[in-house]
Amino acid sequence: MYTPRLTLLLYGLIIICSSCQSKVSDDNQPLRLGCERMEEYLPLLKDKKVGLLVNHTSLVGETHILDTLLSREVKVTKIFAPEHGFRGKADAGEHVKNNVDSKTGLPVISLYGKNKKPSNEQLTDVDVVIFDIQDVGVRFYTYISSMHYMMEACAENNIKMLVLDRPNPNGDYFDGPVLEKEFSSFVGMHPIPVVHGLTVAELASMINEEGWLNDSVKCDLLTIQMENYRHDLVYALPVKPSPNLPNDLSIRLYPSLCFFEATNVSVGRGTYMPFQIIGYPDSTFGEFSFTPQSIDGMSKHPPQQDKICYGIDLREEPLNHRFSMNYFLQFNRLFHDDELVTNVRWFNLLAGNSSLLSKIKDGWTEEAIKNSWSDELAAYNILRKRYLLYP
Repeated sequence: MYTPRLTLLLYGLIIICSSCQSKVSDDNQPLRLGCERMEEYLPLLKDKKVGLLVNHTSLVGETHILDTLLSREVKVTKIFAPEHGFRGKADAGEHVKNNVDSKTGLPVISLYGKNKKPSNEQLTDVDVVIFDIQDVGVRFYTYISSMHYMMEACAENNIKMLVLDRPNPNGDYFDGPVLEKEFSSFVGMHPIPVVHGLTVAELASMINEEGWLNDSVKCDLLTIQMENYRHDLVYALPVKPSPNLPNDLSIRLYPSLCFFEATNVSVGRGTYMPFQIIGYPDSTFGEFSFTPQSIDGMSKHPPQQDKICYGIDLREEPLNHRFSMNYFLQFNRLFHDDELVTNVRWFNLLAGNSSLLSKIKDGWTEEAIKNSWSDELAAYNILRKRYLLYP
């Protein structure tokens, strides 16, 4: 298991230590997250009823932003929770119900399941909404979809929205096919590549200014930028952003491995190595073996549960790993005449098109596949540059 200390050795950069959460950029300037720049946004909350779209990653230092704001007598009236819930313990895809926060007594409205967008009624006692969630910079990671719907609801109800910016652990590059409009879904709402290379504040501005909200409505949006952040900064997350992304390597491998979610191949859900191992119940798939099991708080019903899977161990992959189709193409070849993809619709939604699967079936190499989306990435690069807040 790698540690932030190993990251330091590999990169020679000063980064965040998960145990102490000290934050220093690579030029020895202190990194200040958006949530820490309270002098910028606390005055805007005076005498306002505040709603929070937050989860377990929404920490100011070691204190949750909810507790931080309440201690400063900010009138928080409601909590909105994304996928995995307010405390971040629900499985991927698990329905999360509305509830009451036991610590504060505040209502918690789930924005995952049937109610992905806050209703007018749910926003009646809110003047300002704060979004403060750690993202991982991948199009199908649904926290940014929840941000989109909240922006839309705020625009429709004349509510101001603040996005407190956080680092993107995959923010040093962008890659993958750009989503086509007809494949829009909750796992991909915007015409951006799989790895988009933006912070949440940069993406929120892009969504707002490009007219991607419903009927091209405009949100009264204010982004609170970080200080001393660079897109190439190596940033070790102090808290895992979701149950099955437990460390920085899993976050770097996630864009490359998520397509396996549309197959019967295990990516380690049901182990303590999710998104770092790949396997299938067939000994011809590799010498490395593991057995997915039900793990409460991570994967209650993982694919290939209680079956020995054989495949490859990626825990020695470099921490500067970038998006690759090689793993998927390798397993596709091992399936020979059988179909690797068992859920075509889900694969196409993750890919953002139907052409990627066709190329895979036709035997295209990774180089040829990547060349096929080079023009759309070039166009995206021009768009991205308009919204970059950091070097």
